[in-house]
Amino acid sequence: MKILVIEDDISLQNIITKRLHAEGFEVDSCLDGQEGYDYADGIDYDCIVLDLMLPKLNGIEVMKKLRAKGNKSNILILTAKDSIEDRVRGLNAGADDYLVKPFAFDELLARIRVLMRRQGEIKDNILILEDLKMNVDEHWVTRGEKNILLTSKELS
Repeated sequence: MKILVIEDDISLQNIITKRLHAEGFEVDSCLDGQEGYDYADGIDYDCIVLDLMLPKLNGIEVMKKLRAKGNKSNILILTAKDSIEDRVRGLNAGADDYLVKPFAFDELLARIRVLMRRQGEIKDNILILEDLKMNVDEHWVTRGEKNILLTSKELS
């Protein structure tokens, strides 16, 4: 599953990107709204994690432009703007979810997974192919009755 993180705080962007990679996602990241829009316009992402207060093009403008072009990617706003008016404005502009900073990474991850399930990309957290089973959430793999230990890189 492919995720785009559009966040202008480089340290936060790096943390989110590394943690999502460790969870097995393929992640691209951008530092400003224009670059983020360009990425999202050219690549089909399963989910876009979008800050609102961005240089060059703010998050609301990014969303409006993407939705106007028919982009159906799930958009999760991740922002410090926490008023009810901000949340309503973000959701009305086309966001699928809204999470306020500071946040717990586990909650961000859970919200991304919920959006993916709604989209139909993840129907079950256990993937099965013949006698091979992999639990995406708990990071275990079995073949037949045998447990297989994988590094996080192998798992991704």
